[in-house]
Amino acid sequence: MPVLVVTGTGTEVGKTVTTAAVAAAARAAGRSVAVLKPAQTGVGPDERGDAAEVERLAGPVTIAELGRFPEPLAPGTAARRAGMTPVRPQEVAEAAAKLATEHDLVLVEGAGGLLVRFDEAGGTLADAAVLLRAPVLLVASAGLGTLNTTELTARELRSRDLELAGVVIGSWPGSPDLASRCNVEDLPECAGAPLLGAVPAGAAALPPAAFRTAAPTWLAPRLDGTWDAEEFRARQAPEVP
Repeated sequence: MPVLVVTGTGTEVGKTVTTAAVAAAARAAGRSVAVLKPAQTGVGPDERGDAAEVERLAGPVTIAELGRFPEPLAPGTAARRAGMTPVRPQEVAEAAAKLATEHDLVLVEGAGGLLVRFDEAGGTLADAAVLLRAPVLLVASAGLGTLNTTELTARELRSRDLELAGVVIGSWPGSPDLASRCNVEDLPECAGAPLLGAVPAGAAALPPAAFRTAAPTWLAPRLDGTWDAEEFRARQAPEVP
């Protein structure tokens, strides 16, 4: 798995912190890691983007961006409004493939969800994943509404003959409600893929050293972690009335 594409069921679901956790766990396992953010939106030229945040949390990784656009919009829209050249799926695939020749693992973190448009032709992260023939890791929210967006994303991946490596809950609450606890059981069924981890809410606020130590405990062995899905499911299972 030299290239892993990381997408979300939407915005603000914990993609960046999950990407950082995967990078930290891989580094702890002795693997070299690169993080590619194809299109960074909503930050200025001198501001820290998502790739830099991954580096801050995970430690020394190679980071790269292909485009940076000032407004916090879909990449294609942000590029058009700024009068800038958009990022295209072929460029994403070429950059990731080059990084894969120099690193054990390349994480390609998308913007928003799988079908957010990169350019005026409607190119998406899904198109880049097809070009790369890379598996996709889906980051989902914990609570009410996540099952629908997870299943829709999983169906789109299957329609393109892409592998859904699994689902990670990007922000697991300290006091999960009934919907979140039930979703632990239901998410793998909706996705047709395993639950591969749960990153605790507020993880990004940890000191980087603490984040790096803890990251493998949030992720399953497929992601170089020690997290046990069955044990987690048993702990979260609500009582049946």
